[in-house]
Amino acid sequence: VQLQASGGGLVQAGGSLQLSCAASGRLFDTAALGWFRQAPGKAREFIAAIAWNSRTTIYQPSMKGRFTISRNNFENSRTFLQMNALQPEDTAVYYCAASTGVGPTGTHSDESRFDVWGQGTLVTVSS
Repeated sequence: VQLQASGGGLVQAGGSLQLSCAASGRLFDTAALGWFRQAPGKAREFIAAIAWNSRTTIYQPSMKGRFTISRNNFENSRTFLQMNALQPEDTAVYYCAASTGVGPTGTHSDESRFDVWGQGTLVTVSS
């Protein structure tokens, strides 16, 4: 049972990146998946989450419009975070996480209820 995030890197301000996170293991069969980030010296913050059936998404209001979460459940669950118009303040380690036990239609933004975490991928935005 694990989450593996990828897609981070160095990008210039105004650029785009797409992060990907693969969830392996039956525990994720109906799990909600989410993205968080932690900038240097700051607390980890919620970005977005998506239900297993993809019909419900939740965003941090300040990020909606620039960031888009999606997922597919072919074979293993995989979630994507499309990030556009990136700015230096978006520099952070980005984490994917799963919230198991919420059922196929459930999702939320409560960090404490995300019980499986990936290792993080670093995004650096240069000015």
